[in-house]
Amino acid sequence: MDSRRHKIGALTLAFMVLFSTMSFSMDMHFCGDSLVDFKLFQQADDCGMAMDGATSDDMMGAENHCCSDVEVVVSGQDDLHSVASDISFEQHNLIISFFLVYTHFFNEADKQPIPFKEYSPLFSHAMSRSWTRHF
Repeated sequence: MDSRRHKIGALTLAFMVLFSTMSFSMDMHFCGDSLVDFKLFQQADDCGMAMDGATSDDMMGAENHCCSDVEVVVSGQDDLHSVASDISFEQHNLIISFFLVYTHFFNEADKQPIPFKEYSPLFSHAMSRSWTRHF
């Protein structure tokens, strides 16, 4: 149970680091007020109602152009710092020695087994009373 909890915690932290550093873009194409196309990581396709033969000057003069493109860019975190490089050699040795002593201190395998734990004793207390009455 304990190792399972450690694995779940490690996976959770790994996904948190992955998603906090990942950047992505969403591209949407609207025709009027309705969403026509939505793409993640790619350019959204237009609806085909755009003015193909119109120049940029003609589009500036158009009062009501119905199509619009919206691009949302979510940038990830780029300034991650490695903590392992900030500790000194002595601190590194202290951490390793603490870990080794701590794990060996609570190790169950160091206990000596009792070989005859499951056997009943040959000379029990009841037998000792009967022997003392006879002698």
